[in-house]
Amino acid sequence: QVQLVESGGGLVQPGGSLRLSCAASGSRLDYYVIGWFRRSPGKGREGIACISSSDESTFYRDSVKGRFSISRDNAKNRVYLQMDSLKPEDTATYYCAAERLGPCGWDAGEFDFWGRGTQVTVSS
Repeated sequence: QVQLVESGGGLVQPGGSLRLSCAASGSRLDYYVIGWFRRSPGKGREGIACISSSDESTFYRDSVKGRFSISRDNAKNRVYLQMDSLKPEDTATYYCAAERLGPCGWDAGEFDFWGRGTQVTVSS
């Protein structure tokens, strides 16, 4: 099993940036497909970025494409989500999740392991 812990959330002004980190223990993270999901009040859980385990292909929801970037640091056993040009509608709790068998997708039910989330608030 793999345990996941998110960090890096906080309060940021519109147009600002944050980098979220997903740290893993218990297993090598490069064995897993990693997705970033978010949940905001009144909205369900939404997958926004995913990185595959095989060739590190990346995938993004249209709402964050061009602004967010997912990456791995296998030496540190971490996955990052760089978020730029943040908007108030990006306000949410952000979760990383791991899936042992690919491919990348937005179905939260396919992911086996979840962190507890980190809050991102975009407000002036």
